[in-house]
Amino acid sequence: MSEKKLVRTMERADLPKAAPLVAAFRVALKGYKGIRAAADVGAGEMELEEYLDAGFPAFVAEINGQLAGYLVCRVDEPCVWVESIYVAEEHRRKGVASMLYREAENIARGFGEDTVYNYVHPNNHGMIAFLRRHGYTVLNLLEIRKPFAGEQLTRKIRVEEENFDY
Repeated sequence: MSEKKLVRTMERADLPKAAPLVAAFRVALKGYKGIRAAADVGAGEMELEEYLDAGFPAFVAEINGQLAGYLVCRVDEPCVWVESIYVAEEHRRKGVASMLYREAENIARGFGEDTVYNYVHPNNHGMIAFLRRHGYTVLNLLEIRKPFAGEQLTRKIRVEEENFDY
């Protein structure tokens, strides 16, 4: 039996089903910083409510009627930013992220733009590879901050002539 895939605009009725995906996304992001965290589904639902209340474009992907992933965009016209995108582990490598990402690119095209902007954690090799497969290669922003309390910086990253602790 073939899978039935659908990407559609997120509705408020989707929040309880999408919240676990947001919670898993936040756990993954913390993991890139070496922080262990438990999934907070309540916080995930509140985050999605805030996005919808603010009018951020948001989409869900369904496979056989089950939510497999989501995408939230922030629009600073004409720039479109991917605020967050996440696909559940069991649905990865099936084109779900590409279908979701296409929605962000369609919004950008609506403003006459041909790119979507992304903040990506440097340890998020999966997302970096995904973006490269979709033609994204330009690095033009650096986030520079003090280490978090208790954060262990174990690597050095070189960007041009600058070295950064990481």
